[in-house]
Amino acid sequence: MSTNSEKRIKPDKKGVILAFILSILWSGNPISIKVGLEDAPPLRLGWMRFILGGIVAILWALYNKEFVRFKKRDFIPLIGTGLLFSVQLGFMNVGQNYTSGGHGVIMITTFPLWASIFSHLFIPNDKLTKPKIFGMIIAYTGIIILFWESISNSANSYLIGDLLMLTSAMLLGARQIYISQISQGLEQAEIKILYTQAFVGTLTFLGFSLLFETSTFIVSYSLILALFYQGVIIAGFGFIGQTWLMKRYLPSRILIINISQPLFGVMLAWIILGEVPGIELIFATFFVLSGSYLAFRNRQ
Repeated sequence: MSTNSEKRIKPDKKGVILAFILSILWSGNPISIKVGLEDAPPLRLGWMRFILGGIVAILWALYNKEFVRFKKRDFIPLIGTGLLFSVQLGFMNVGQNYTSGGHGVIMITTFPLWASIFSHLFIPNDKLTKPKIFGMIIAYTGIIILFWESISNSANSYLIGDLLMLTSAMLLGARQIYISQISQGLEQAEIKILYTQAFVGTLTFLGFSLLFETSTFIVSYSLILALFYQGVIIAGFGFIGQTWLMKRYLPSRILIINISQPLFGVMLAWIILGEVPGIELIFATFFVLSGSYLAFRNRQ
């Protein structure tokens, strides 16, 4: 597996636009989960989502007339991706049950910061600099402002959940850098990684669903739309797009854009669910955009 970083470049216009589109799409995922949970239990919702993601991978390969060939040298790095993916999701799902929504968002949104640290350690051309660190701090301050009311009004009994969510964020950041590294020497990286994540995710969620979930689910129009969004848009094309970005660009320059996800999420919740935000959205937008710009434009 090659870890050569010379092929990865600073994001161009195409990379930035795709990263923003994916950030907006990912920000709608919690909303679709909230809608889907009204008719299906969480683990069952999860494995159905991953099956749809796997179908997207197959259709994508057929559309591009690609026959996916797995080589012996592919299995160890791909298994590593699957393990990271499963453990990270496990920490997130358990952690969210022991903390508040606001705390959970604050913790999980630290993943671009962790990714930047790992990128600094393992990718020679993607080092942390003072302007980049300063920009990320400013951007993350905007997220804290956005969810300050939720944090200040919550109980002090969320330490375990917060630590689990923070661990999940650390693993998510590590997974992004790991994918960026292994994809440098992995042919058909996007499809192979998506296959692996769909396979591992389906087995994990299906297994735990059969063990712990007994309730039935209602096939409704809203559930079908929620599954389509989570499975086709996020677990399918979202993963393909994110892997494509990680393979071609310096990861920290792309992932800083992901700090904007909660911002887009609040806006989408306003549009779709009618959850009207307060004036903190304006201040948060200013901090997130200013900080992201400072971190992104930084030249090494």
